[in-house]
Amino acid sequence: MSDEQPKAINISILGKEYLIACGEEERSELISAADYLDDKMREIRDHGKVIGTDRIAVMAALNIAHELLSQSSGSNSKGGPDVENRIKSIQSKIEDALFRSRQLELEA
Repeated sequence: MSDEQPKAINISILGKEYLIACGEEERSELISAADYLDDKMREIRDHGKVIGTDRIAVMAALNIAHELLSQSSGSNSKGGPDVENRIKSIQSKIEDALFRSRQLELEA
């Protein structure tokens, strides 16, 4: 087990910067996930049917969760505990980022 503390990295989603604590071993995965989320959110925003960053984020999260569950449906399960934990982790990170974004908007 490592004694290293997670280091914060900056990620950009829809042009907003977020500082996220992350262990070195998860850094590249977090960056890839942020890029993927940014692409999904831009795609939803550019279609123009959803307005507001919070709603765009929720729609992106639902789309990503659906993709994960669809990929695992071939095993005749709802995704199993591993996929479920990954979805919960992603959901938690999105909620944290949205909360921080709201706090920054209130401070401005």
